[in-house]
Amino acid sequence: MTTALIACGALAREVLALKEQHGWDADVLGVPALLHMRPDRIPGAVRERIAEARAQYGRVVVVYGDCGTSGQLDRLLEAEGVERVAGPHCFEMYADGRFQEIMADQPGTFFLTDYLVQSFDHLVIEELGLDRFPELRDEYFRNYTHAVYLAQTDNLELKARAQRAADYLRLPLEVRQTGYGALETRLVELMEKARG
Repeated sequence: MTTALIACGALAREVLALKEQHGWDADVLGVPALLHMRPDRIPGAVRERIAEARAQYGRVVVVYGDCGTSGQLDRLLEAEGVERVAGPHCFEMYADGRFQEIMADQPGTFFLTDYLVQSFDHLVIEELGLDRFPELRDEYFRNYTHAVYLAQTDNLELKARAQRAADYLRLPLEVRQTGYGALETRLVELMEKARG
């Protein structure tokens, strides 16, 4: 029975890699990552994907954190009878049990992932209007004290891009090689549950 993995666009590449790595009979259906700028729209977009998926797939799993929906996503999924990977957001998943420790130590942390590093210019600079109003950078990021790159891959180019992003934000950078962290363990658990 083929499973539809409805994934946040920011996680789609990683979910595709996990699908291949574990040999799952699954297709990955993305939801635009830009919805993080308007989290109130995430549940509606996921609902549409669920409706599309149910017409073609035997099972649907959502690969998304709450991502600022204030529980709206979970209420929708409960009503739809669909499970999702546990967690408030991908940073917590990738940090694999160390997110609260990082936040307790440095509450002003700006997190980066492989996806965010690759999309930094578009998602941060352009979407926040910093390309048009660069003076807003200091206002937007004044309470941040450092950046932590939770790296899914060991890629020198991405590390260099993470450094450029941190330099742009005028923040010191710490790189933590996390791999897929709890995203993998939680998704594996859901996929095995389906087989059982």
